[in-house]
Amino acid sequence: MQPVILKCGDRQLVLGQRTFIMGVVNVTPDSFSDGGKWLAADHAIAHGMALAAAGADVLDVGGESTRPGAAPVTAEEECARVLPVIKGLVREGVSFISVDTRHAETARVCLEEGASWVNDVSGGTHDPAMLTTAKNADALVLMHMRGTPKNMQSGEIIYDDVVKEVADYLAERVNACEAVGIHPEKVLLDPGIGFGKLLEHNLLLTEHLTRLQGKAAGILYGPSRKRFLGELTGIEEASKRDVATQAALAVAVAAGAQLVRVHNVEMASEFLKVIDGFYRRG
Repeated sequence: MQPVILKCGDRQLVLGQRTFIMGVVNVTPDSFSDGGKWLAADHAIAHGMALAAAGADVLDVGGESTRPGAAPVTAEEECARVLPVIKGLVREGVSFISVDTRHAETARVCLEEGASWVNDVSGGTHDPAMLTTAKNADALVLMHMRGTPKNMQSGEIIYDDVVKEVADYLAERVNACEAVGIHPEKVLLDPGIGFGKLLEHNLLLTEHLTRLQGKAAGILYGPSRKRFLGELTGIEEASKRDVATQAALAVAVAAGAQLVRVHNVEMASEFLKVIDGFYRRG
């Protein structure tokens, strides 16, 4: 079987060759881990360049917080936040850029300005135009989320079989992509760790990632600094959960993740070299 090769700007990612890293560039005032830290465009650009130098294969630029309870942001406000950063990174010679958005208009403009991937936490369901817009991307990341960021962790969170239900949902989204002409080998799936899920759901999904992939190119796993790690470790401050994040990455790579999304790229790069030594020999 031929390996799946994803383009991201001028880069080629041969899935399975090693674990690839998506570095988080939050241009938001209210993200759970680093909200406001990189809100100024020049700071976000410098941060993106630092992540690239530390080993990020893809930079994921987002202008809308998706933390539990976060209020929605309009496409206009989102574009005002992310476009200067994407343009600045492109001017610096960075082409391996993903835009983290639920809005088709944001995706369209960012793809025109140099972004290569679209990362949609709504799985392409929030905006009916998203899938047709994302046909122009090198790859599309679709995530599972129950509800919206504002309400996903409120009320009773019950699954009969969380792995099967998430797998069925993601399979349906891949079929929706095919219906508009997006080949499954351009689609990455994200189980949505922490998005409408309790601790046990997050652990089960992490252990059974291969059951989620189906026809898609691969699995992107994003546990970075999330609340479930705080539940396991007792560490309340999100920014101090980087070591716990690496432990989750080790389990995820063993379970089949091909890409990981993290805040601390330098630490993840070092850890993944060792993890890949065990799980990707030959």
